[in-house]
Amino acid sequence: MVTGAVTGAADRRPLVAGLLALTAAVFAQAARAEDTTVITAHGISTFGDLKYPADFKHLDYVNPDAPKGGEISEWAPGTFDSMNPFSVKGVAGALSSISYESILTGTADEIGASYCLICSTLEYPEDRSWVIFNLRPEAKFSDGSPLTAEDVLFSFETFRSKGLSDFRKVFNEQVEGAEVLDAHRIKFTFKPGVPTRDLPQDVGGLPILSKAQYEAQKLDMEESTLTPYLGSGPYVLDKMKPGEQLIFRRNPDYWGKDLPIMRGQANFDSIRIEYFADSIPAFEAFKGGAYTFRAENSSKSWATGYDFPGIKDGSVVKAELPSGAKANGQAFLFNLRRDKFKDPRVREAIGLMFNFEWSDQTLFYGLYARINSVWENSWLAATGAPSPEEAALLQPLVDAGDLPAAILTDPARMAPVSGDSQLDRKNLRKASALLDDAGWPVGSDGIRRNDKGETLRVEFLNDNPSFDRVISPYVENLKALGVDAELVNVDPAQMESRTRPPVYDFDVITGNARSGYFSGSDLKQYYGSATADESVFNVMGLKSPAVDKLIDVVMAAKTKDTLTVATKALDRVLRAEDFWVPQWYKNVNTVAYYDIYDHPANLPPYALGELDFWWFDAAKAEKLKAAGVLK
Repeated sequence: MVTGAVTGAADRRPLVAGLLALTAAVFAQAARAEDTTVITAHGISTFGDLKYPADFKHLDYVNPDAPKGGEISEWAPGTFDSMNPFSVKGVAGALSSISYESILTGTADEIGASYCLICSTLEYPEDRSWVIFNLRPEAKFSDGSPLTAEDVLFSFETFRSKGLSDFRKVFNEQVEGAEVLDAHRIKFTFKPGVPTRDLPQDVGGLPILSKAQYEAQKLDMEESTLTPYLGSGPYVLDKMKPGEQLIFRRNPDYWGKDLPIMRGQANFDSIRIEYFADSIPAFEAFKGGAYTFRAENSSKSWATGYDFPGIKDGSVVKAELPSGAKANGQAFLFNLRRDKFKDPRVREAIGLMFNFEWSDQTLFYGLYARINSVWENSWLAATGAPSPEEAALLQPLVDAGDLPAAILTDPARMAPVSGDSQLDRKNLRKASALLDDAGWPVGSDGIRRNDKGETLRVEFLNDNPSFDRVISPYVENLKALGVDAELVNVDPAQMESRTRPPVYDFDVITGNARSGYFSGSDLKQYYGSATADESVFNVMGLKSPAVDKLIDVVMAAKTKDTLTVATKALDRVLRAEDFWVPQWYKNVNTVAYYDIYDHPANLPPYALGELDFWWFDAAKAEKLKAAGVLK
């Protein structure tokens, strides 16, 4: 696992001084000076260190000689009615963005690095106030039409005017504009006074659409459509049964197949997605060979369900493959827009009634660990009391009244620990006291009400039937506390519509507290006040002046050390906000697949990559077909 540098005690004084200066500069929004030194490179990283040189032949974790051919198939839950992944309208199909490429692309064995894909080189000054991308003349869309700087400009302008509203708000605050220099050169200029560390990578990561197709077919990014946008990637949509099945096929004329960054990747001739109502019928279908690869997210199925004939005769592989990725922030998320959740004592009390320890042993077969941090399973998670470096960032927020003084001395908030019984009496007493203090006493009927006579009602909105066994005991515990709790099951389409802006019609849902390793403006979409009522990511509606200010500090960090400190400080504050009841994670990939695939011996730490750099073994497939295992 990648680890951040930690300074020793002898080095702390200069670092603290540097952090104080950084904080002052960010809060004052000091203008940056123009830099005249121009760098030309094959890639760019957050802090300037790239693993792969300009003349690299292939990525270390791929098999450069992997054969092309065959099919891999997986399942998706629910249904879909759109192939537009950029709109809040409709439910987009699985892998609906697979056809799109961006100017830059990342790797699965580095953090914060991007390499040229559609470009051959990029140019930028040391202060990263602008960037020029030199596009590859051979780049083409899947219909054979050339991909030019005009398409890049069109895509940029479309995303900034019609993309997701929270993205537009953040993006337009940072990017001044784009200018076509010639058919294969485009320049992006960033606004003065904003942190530019990540901006070349941000604009280089935009999906590139075909201007000609978009205009000829009168497409609208804000509308749901079953017409896929034209992209330049190695896969195109082949067949579609709306709501049931999607098949993507590899484009044999894919323009980038010989690029070093693409060697050993995009190996399957086709990728098939089968839709099922939920994981239970999907698992039964997998056992019958309806699809061939399954990433198992049910601990019960993993512990008890893999005893079918395919496992016993070896035709199906059950494997735990290593993962170095941080946890995904899975949690019960409160809708902070609801008045009943505005008091942090109410949220803390509700969190106390989820018994992870009992759930893990009784329901999860001891397979999971508890999430405590937004950056769980990484070096960026806050631990213990704040270090002097973190305190240097938190002190101005305490002085401004944005944070309580205790944040400077208290350990980072940890999820509550419960006992072996489903209902932990110690936590029940603590939660009861919190609700009493918050003005929700228990009435004669055992139900808690406020001074208006309103019951403390908490609905858990759920679209995954396999999650009922997790939520139902939680609901029972809350009822013992006097909370009018209920599990409300809906279908995926209802879940989508009720949790998207501007509706946000829910009390508690299962979602993700998102984060990146080297976070930047994405944090404004995830946790920023300005986008809280229009974000598809900040579904909690979190609005915190302290969080907003720390996001600016994270964005402005210029070294790994200062970014690590700033992220830990932000993590500490986010956890103190109690917008979630953190759930669980595991540090391995639990997968099962028919024995017709191979993968590199040394998988990269940050991706399983079954659709990217695994490959089809034709000899193994023929053997299973001959045995009647597969059709």
